[in-house]
Order: sequence, then C-alpha cells, then structure tokens
Amino acid sequence: MTAPAAAAAPWLLVSEVFSRTVQGEGPSMGRRASFLRLGACNLSCTWCDTPYTWDASRFDLRKELTRRPVPELVDRVLDGAPSIVVITGGEPLLHQRRPGWAALLDALTAAGVEVEVETNGTLAPSPYTAEHVTRFNASPKLDHAGDPEDKRIRPDALAALVATGKAAFKFVCRTPADVDQVAAHASALGLPAHTVWVMPEGTTTAELDDRLRTIADPAIRAGFNLTTRLHVYAWGNERAR
Repeated sequence: MTAPAAAAAPWLLVSEVFSRTVQGEGPSMGRRASFLRLGACNLSCTWCDTPYTWDASRFDLRKELTRRPVPELVDRVLDGAPSIVVITGGEPLLHQRRPGWAALLDALTAAGVEVEVETNGTLAPSPYTAEHVTRFNASPKLDHAGDPEDKRIRPDALAALVATGKAAFKFVCRTPADVDQVAAHASALGLPAHTVWVMPEGTTTAELDDRLRTIADPAIRAGFNLTTRLHVYAWGNERAR
C-alpha cells in the first residue's frame, strides 16, 4: 500500500526576500532588518518604486513573482539575526487570508523577532494579523499618487488600524501643500498626530534632500514626525537592499 503524499508546505507569492539590511523608513529607521516583499497591489501609484510587484503592463509578473514555501522564506528572513522582519509589497494584506500568511506569522513569532507590515492602509488587518504583528506602517496615499481618493483613502480600514494600537501612519510628501493634505486627512480620520510620519518622495539622495528641506518645517508645525529613506542614502535605488 502506497503511503499518502506529504502535504505541500504552505506558500506565499513572493517578489523578493533579502536580509542583512536595515529598516529605511518610519519609527524603526536604522534598525537591523530583513524584508519579505510579496506580490500584487490594489493601487497603482504613479511614483511607485516597486512596480515590478504588480504592473503587468511593464513587467512579466510570471517571472517577477514566484510561489515560495514558507519554511524557506523563514530561513531566509532569519539570516543575519535581524531584530525586525518587514513584510512589504505590493500590498501584503491582500495575502492575509492565505494559509501561508498564518504559517509565516506563527514561525516569526516563535523565532522571537518583531514583525512589521508595510501597508497602503486600504485593507483592515484580520484579528489574527493584528495579534501577531508588532507594528503596521500604514501609508495612505495623497492626490499625487494618482488613484481616485475613494480608492486610496479607506476610512474603515484606517480606523481598524488605529484600533490595533500598533499603527504608524507614513505619508509620502513632495511639497508643503502635501503636508496640508496630511493634516486634513489626519483630522478627518482621527489619526493622532504623534502616530503620523511625513516622508519625502524620491529615489535619489538629491530628491530626498530637496524635498525634506521643503516639507520639514510644515510637518513639525503640524505636530508630525519626520522620516527620510535611509536605504537610499546607503545604497541608492538598488533592489533588494
């Protein structure tokens, strides 16, 4: 009698996974980190720096995205003894109903690392996700991202993120007028100012320097935090860094 085949390991649809780097943005900027970048997104930001995770008009997603077993992913992200594992995308919360998502969070929790999820803030985390994630770095998109407001600003999802008590809200800005938009959204959506981070948009140090100088004073006057993109200063716009 033939023994039944072993159950296939749970998997996730992955763009890239890399370790021995740092968290480049937000409250944990500079901390040792590993990144797991998942495929697919429900937005189409004009300035997106990872379009290879979702844009089939410019990239062959059959080559860019692969199904990877969770045990392999866990081994990769724990390489280098990071203090943080960052799950990003794309939009990673699109995957939270998959068995591989729960398997990943279980394994990372058991390993004792902090787990951060980078999200665009349009999807509410499930109770299971909220329990196992250390921080949500939610990045609601402003007008310059290009999508209609009712697609990129979802009050119910943002309220659910606030309710976790684990969310920081990171807004990409170019101008003082963008900071004014952030202030309007924060007031309308009930985002506490101390949880809001304003970040310059850019993929070069020159862009970041110029825009940071422009938005810094308005952000501080509004009571917000500032962040830059540390990985760009260290490695430019290089993938997997």
